[in-house]
Amino acid sequence: MRSIAIVGATGSIGRQAVEVVRRHGDKLRLVAAAARSNWEGLWALLREFPLEAVALLDREAAQALQKEVWKEGLSVEVLGGPEGLERVAGWPGAERVLSAAWGSLGLRTTLRALEAGKDVALANKESLVVGGPLVKEALKASGRRLIPVDSEHTALFQILEGRKEEPKALWLTASGGPFLGRHPSSLWKVTVEEALNHPTWRMGARITIDSATLFNKGLEVMEAHHFFDMDYDRIHVVIHPQSYVHSMVEFSDGSFFAHVGMPDMRGAIQYALSYPERWEAPAAYPRPSEWPSFQFLPVDQELFPALSLCYKVGRMGHLAPAVMNGAKEEGVEAFLAGKLALPYIAAVAGAAVKAYTRRDDLLQKPLTVEAVEEAVDFGRSFARFWMQDRSLLKEDML
Repeated sequence: MRSIAIVGATGSIGRQAVEVVRRHGDKLRLVAAAARSNWEGLWALLREFPLEAVALLDREAAQALQKEVWKEGLSVEVLGGPEGLERVAGWPGAERVLSAAWGSLGLRTTLRALEAGKDVALANKESLVVGGPLVKEALKASGRRLIPVDSEHTALFQILEGRKEEPKALWLTASGGPFLGRHPSSLWKVTVEEALNHPTWRMGARITIDSATLFNKGLEVMEAHHFFDMDYDRIHVVIHPQSYVHSMVEFSDGSFFAHVGMPDMRGAIQYALSYPERWEAPAAYPRPSEWPSFQFLPVDQELFPALSLCYKVGRMGHLAPAVMNGAKEEGVEAFLAGKLALPYIAAVAGAAVKAYTRRDDLLQKPLTVEAVEEAVDFGRSFARFWMQDRSLLKEDML
């Protein structure tokens, strides 16, 4: 039995991870779980699993859950606030932690899990995007394993694991989302419902919007840079609408090794929890004779400017990725609320980074968790101001 904790247990990744735990109850034991504010979701888990601890970022939600726990007389520790999430991430009874928190908030919980000597199944790509050097330093000090959950990175991980050859390049695939083939000007009028209608993946709302703009793929490029110690010039993106080929590795002799699997996150989640073992598939999948024909297309940079922005910001490093991600998160939330046109998400993120390059107080700060959080807040604040009156800030993208 392997005991696990899940940070982000009621989100899309967390719910699918719970499915994996149910399917492999003879191999996995869920001992702790954390969520943002969905106390009802954690309450349902408490009724199903003998959890030792639960935490909610929202303190009022934690109090609501505590009342239910007292009514039932359950023996479980209920925690609230950011420190509660960190307690779950470092929970003594957990051997492996699934870090699936939302956005930039995941950095502290990922670091806490490593500092507590846990293997980390990393579903929170922002941990590496905004704090890659900090995570790698903590990983080295801990001597533990960081196992990717993103379908693209688990594909690269599985291809490269145990190989001695140095890859020539990494190739990440992107479905192209719901707007593949559209004219860039048409994106100004797309609705939230259209953007959430992803053709191949079923994910949470925020990551689905990131996929529609290809911001998600840009963040994955930055994640791959840190995870595999690969220069940005050797990380490429190609459009693959069918989403069966999750990533490829190119070697110097011209060979390409591809990882092929269904567009189903449960497989990637299960491997991150079962590693180094492989367990029975989480669902009945079609055989190769039933697969669709595969296409590989170049990225339309005019349609998806967020991708080139991520390359530029990734090369800048330091706190620039944190600023960009904070502004991007604010932009996505505004789009979901119907307050911002889709193309403005990339525009406000680029403008925030441009503003950051003129802030000596941020440029000269050492890279720490606190500095990262300050940079994320700067990006968010800039985005809110920018969205209030864009005529005040004639900023272009980088």
